[in-house]
Amino acid sequence: MGRRSIKENKNIYFTSREESGLTRAEASELMEYISESRIDKIENNRTIVQPSDIVAMAKAYKKPSLCNYYCTHECRIGQDTVEEIHLSNFSELSLSIFNTLNALNNQKERLLQIAEDGTVGDDEMADFTKIQENLNKMSTTIESLKLWVNQAIADGQLKTD
Repeated sequence: MGRRSIKENKNIYFTSREESGLTRAEASELMEYISESRIDKIENNRTIVQPSDIVAMAKAYKKPSLCNYYCTHECRIGQDTVEEIHLSNFSELSLSIFNTLNALNNQKERLLQIAEDGTVGDDEMADFTKIQENLNKMSTTIESLKLWVNQAIADGQLKTD
């Protein structure tokens, strides 16, 4: 491996490559179509990174969280529609899923009452908002669990066959 950079303020793509123990040349070889000079430009913010670059880096660096980072920080659509996910441990994620499922189970009758007339009235808004918060929490937790699984596969901790 080459020398480690002493540059300050490295972007996430730079640090991800370094954490994976790859030089730019090695990373370029793994990504096939992304040249060493393009990697340099991405890492030093001299070019706009493309989604296909991110997918290739996530695979080569064994860091699937790069895709979520890109969507939540650099993609204009993703900034409005994708929740930023942080890696957590399996136990924490499992407990969060079950706690949220229990909360939603307790709220299902109220949701049916609210939905009965096809509208959400002013008197129903507070309960509907709580239900929506739990649904959002469930969605985020599921995405976090999917990221955990993808990271465990990339790290060789889970087998896919």
